[in-house]
Parts: sequence; structure tokens; C-alpha cells
Amino acid sequence: MGRVPVLINRGGGTASADPDIGKTVESALREAGIDADVELLDGGQCSVRCVAIAERNEPLVIVGGGDGTISAAASALVGTDTLLGVLPLGTLNHFARDLGIPSDLTEAARLIASRKDRRVDVAEMNDRIFINNSAIGLYPLMVLDRDTQRKRLGRSKKLAMVVASVRTLARFNHQRLTLTVNDEKERVDTPLLFVGNNDYRIDIGAAGQRESVADGELSVMAMRKKTRRGFIASTIRALLNRARDDDMERIAGVTRLRVSSKRSVIPVSLDGEVVGASPPLDYKVRKGALRVIAP
Repeated sequence: MGRVPVLINRGGGTASADPDIGKTVESALREAGIDADVELLDGGQCSVRCVAIAERNEPLVIVGGGDGTISAAASALVGTDTLLGVLPLGTLNHFARDLGIPSDLTEAARLIASRKDRRVDVAEMNDRIFINNSAIGLYPLMVLDRDTQRKRLGRSKKLAMVVASVRTLARFNHQRLTLTVNDEKERVDTPLLFVGNNDYRIDIGAAGQRESVADGELSVMAMRKKTRRGFIASTIRALLNRARDDDMERIAGVTRLRVSSKRSVIPVSLDGEVVGASPPLDYKVRKGALRVIAP
């Protein structure tokens, strides 16, 4: 095998803190036996570069960054024969964690060198790919507020999210949605609709984690209609694994979901990026559509 293309998001959590991240990654991969062609780029360029790499029928591309960067790469590689190697260089790295990819750079490089090929699911909303989750309601509004603060005021991601959470709760409201789950319809008034790529846990022991990314189902949860105080209380109960039946509706066995609304455009988060989407929103799982190196 020739030199392997390696794309690193220079703005990622770990990458941005290391001015020599290119050399650091190249050294770790060399020690693992991989001849790397390292390229530092902005996160928005990752998808375009991965499309070009897949069109050349490259057998492997290695991508370093957080969930947003890996999601962009996955959207370009879905349905192709190009294998994705992941270097968890972001802040949270949920996708890598749920696949069991080591957070340590040296260990992640050794795993990639092993070429352990797995097929995992991705989810899709109106032809937009996501690897982790999507949300409608309060969370996308928090993300929009957070990102605005970071651009205008230069606040850290964590501080901006705390401020955004408080301000969004002050504007607390509900979305009136019609859900078509597989072929069954129901109407819901909810402050938050969550759609995950495979089943998510919400208990405090492993909140936000998945046991599998290859079960071929969507994780759909709708927060019951609440007052502002009730919403906060139900969130705390969920984290303490003391949720009540009237807190959150978890819908099982979902492979297809349509979300309809009378609104012309709905803010929707996809792996942390917020887009304005026109209903209906059609969600589905593409089972085994992504080839990735993982234990």
C-alpha cells in the first residue's frame, strides 16, 4: 500500500492545542507502520476532500477531529469502498468512544494499522447523513445561541453553552409535531424530540452512550409536555435513572420516522450542527453503510 491520506481538522479540540499536530500524528502513524500523507485543513473542507479520495478508489483515509469532522467524512464515504480510520482529536469524540476506538493517539494509530474492518450504521434526515444524533426543539436553539456567543464574544464552548442553556430555558416553548413511526401516526407537543443512530442510554451511569452502532434502528425519544420547572426536574430524574412514565416517551423498534409540522422551517441539529430544514423530515437508518476501522 502507498502513502495513506490523513486529514486533520486544525480547529479540533486536541489539534488546536498542539501547534505541531501534523508532525505528532505523522510520527504516531509511522511508528504503527503507516506511511502517512498528512494534510491540515479546516473542518468544512473535510467532506470535499473525502469525496475526492473515494472517487480515486483509495482503500483507506484517516481522519482526525471531533464528531463534526468525522460526521462530515462519513457523509462522503457512505456507500463507497473506502475504509475510514478515526483519530479522536476532538473535544468529546462520542462516535469514536461508542466504537471502542482508543482516545490515546498512539493506540488509535496501532488500531488503524490493524485494519480491523467493521460495517456500522449511519442515520439520515432528508438525505443528510449523521453518525450520532439529531434533535428538534430546545437543543438546536441552545446550539445556535452558543455558536453566536463564540463568534461575537469569543467565549469558550462550555461557558457559551451554559449561558445559552439558561437563555433558551427562559424562552421555553413546545413544538407541535406529527410523528409517523414506521407506518403509525401520532401527534406530540414536546419541548425536545431526540433521534439517535441506534439506541442511546440516558441513565447517569452511561448517559449519552450506545452499546451498539450496528442494530439498524433509530433511538426516538420525545419529552412529554412540561412546564419549564417540570422540564428541568425530568432531566435531572433521567440522569439519576429515576425517570417517571410521564417524563419521556421512548419509542422502540423505529426504522423509519417522518416528522411533520405546520412550520415552514424547523431548526434541526445533526451531530451538533444546526440546519434549517423544511418539513416533513424523513429519518431512516442505513444499515452497515459505513466501513470503519474499530475493535
